[in-house]
Amino acid sequence: MELHESVTHKNGRQRKPVLPADDMRHQEAKSSDMDTEEEDALLWTEEKHPKKGIKEELGSVMLLLFLYVLQGIPLGLAGSIPLIMQGKNVSYKDQAYFSFVFWPFSLKLLWAPLVDAIYLPSFGRRKSWMVPTQYLLGIFMLCLSVTVDSLLESDEHKGPDVITLTAVFFMLAFLAATQDIAVDGWALTMLSRENVGYASTCNSVGQTAGYFLGNVLFLALESADFCNKYLRYEPQEKGIVTLSDFLFFWGIVFLVSTTLVAILKKESEPKVHKKKQKPREEIQGVIETYKQLFSIVKMPTVFTFCGLLLTAKIGFSAADAVTGLKLVEAGVPKAQLALLAVPMVPLQIMLPLIISKYTAGPRPLDIFYKAFPFRLLIGLEYALLVWWTPSVKQEEGYPVYYYAVVLLSYALHQVALYSMYVATMAFHAKVSDPVIGGTYMTLLNTVTNLGGNWPSTLALWLVDPLTSKECQGAASQTCGSPEEAGLCVKEGGTCVTVLDGYYVESVVCVVIGLTWWLLLGKRLRRLQDESPQAWECKSSK
Repeated sequence: MELHESVTHKNGRQRKPVLPADDMRHQEAKSSDMDTEEEDALLWTEEKHPKKGIKEELGSVMLLLFLYVLQGIPLGLAGSIPLIMQGKNVSYKDQAYFSFVFWPFSLKLLWAPLVDAIYLPSFGRRKSWMVPTQYLLGIFMLCLSVTVDSLLESDEHKGPDVITLTAVFFMLAFLAATQDIAVDGWALTMLSRENVGYASTCNSVGQTAGYFLGNVLFLALESADFCNKYLRYEPQEKGIVTLSDFLFFWGIVFLVSTTLVAILKKESEPKVHKKKQKPREEIQGVIETYKQLFSIVKMPTVFTFCGLLLTAKIGFSAADAVTGLKLVEAGVPKAQLALLAVPMVPLQIMLPLIISKYTAGPRPLDIFYKAFPFRLLIGLEYALLVWWTPSVKQEEGYPVYYYAVVLLSYALHQVALYSMYVATMAFHAKVSDPVIGGTYMTLLNTVTNLGGNWPSTLALWLVDPLTSKECQGAASQTCGSPEEAGLCVKEGGTCVTVLDGYYVESVVCVVIGLTWWLLLGKRLRRLQDESPQAWECKSSK
């Protein structure tokens, strides 16, 4: 139950935590990590300009921060849609469809080399992609603001149009991921060499702020209960803002701000000491990048490590993907769940700083191995929490002690999650071949993210088939499908859940996770004993 993402989704679009300086350089699959041309660009910046303090580049830093905030808005909105749909009684199969929205940030490695290579020199290497993607984001939001209410509309005969919603928000996430690639690359030349480290801070803070605005703040202001309780003197049927209003406002912000950036902000053209590449040479560079990725994957140690990364999170999938939705289904207000992410922010900042002290040595995956069973047990605790939730509901809502238990459970989950995350990032930094470090790190981080995406989608998909229901009050009817459930109600019966598939999944996931830990966990630890040469890519020599 990642309340800030399912309310969130699990790190598919996993928000980038604030890491220490050494780890920050390697976090979250920077597909535009510094290639040779960008290194030259930074050297040119250093040679041509005297050293600058942060005050002299405060405008550029604020612009980067704003661009990352914009990037977080559609991601936050995408994270809020599953909770809105859950209140409209959509199936978990529909939730599984929508979970594909969170995949583009994990797959951006596939098109990142093209974003780096193809551009209009007269307009700017990064603006050639950033400006069109942000215009498209604004246009999509404006168009969606007109149709989103009808797409989410549900009644007795039909539910929300999940397929169209998935397609639209997938496109928004794809555009945001492409904008991320462009802005990451622009940050390297927008800031001087001595200040370029602030780019990671802008990324982390900006995306977090944007996600907060698009998810937590939106869900709070959209909730009639929250607004009537805390923000109004007289109760009303709707919240202060609607999804349509929110999309329209940010669509205008995207269009206006992108126009201003396109006109007013000039992109520095590094005068590197080499002949300018021709288009054919750029394309050749893209092909070489893809060949390089394939050669890395073929290495025995990397292939084994990727296989372990793709299967390690199966045991956590039910807890991470389904728990938050089950709490909403049980009647916990989605706005209250979203707001629980707020007190977690200081913890999410401090945890990487603390954990990195234990992962800085030669065996960072030992922390991963030790945290693994702890996180599995938290998954069982989440299942108990969902089971306990209906019994503590009162007429006026849920008591304070209930939210305290949820908050404590979430905090313990974050400790385990960040222990595993920081350990993985530290190991990636340790084994990546420095000759092709950017490509190497991007590949490993992409596989890590995919290892969380596919089990979560599968977990959502399997909830309904594993759930057993029966029709009470109409002996001849069953509740095996929505149509059968409708017939049960027409005959005067009610569909009652005999066995919730979520509990089945929770137990099965823990069993699979423990099996993985016992059989493959030690193999993961043994990878730390491999020599540095075992991780070196031959094509990089």
